Parts: sequence; C-alpha cells; structure tokens
Amino acid sequence: MSPARGRRAPPQRDYVPGQLLDWRDSKHWDYDGPRPCRYCGFDTQLRDSHGKPAHKTCAEEALAIQAAEAADRYQQNGPR
Repeated sequence: MSPARGRRAPPQRDYVPGQLLDWRDSKHWDYDGPRPCRYCGFDTQLRDSHGKPAHKTCAEEALAIQAAEAADRYQQNGPR
C-alpha cells in the first residue's frame, strides 16, 4: 500500500488587475443596457459567467479576496 499523500498549499500569486479573467467573449456583454454592478453598484453592461452585472476588475478583486481568505483558512486549519 502506498503512503497517503497530503494536499499542497495553493501557489501564492500576486493579484494584477485586468489579468485574471478573460472576458473577450460576447457573452459577457449585455446589449439590453447597463445595470448596477453586484460589487460596487455603478452601472455596467458587463456580465459575469452567471449573467449577473459585474465589472471585470470588480469580479477579479472579489476572486482575489476569496482566494486569499481560502489560503488563510488553509494555513490556519490545514488540509481536511
């Protein structure tokens, strides 16, 4: 029987605005008009992958925050 292998911590990457998500596909644009961004509240015609209004930079920042929080929890609690 082989020894159990634990999970490795995710790689640490610095967040660079505008380089995390690729929203070049037209599905990220709503031709019906702007609606308030789900993160900052300012109007945008951009939509995230779930079709909710969001600026690309707002979505990237939210993902970076989620990743940092997950990494912190991993460091505190270890793999489960």
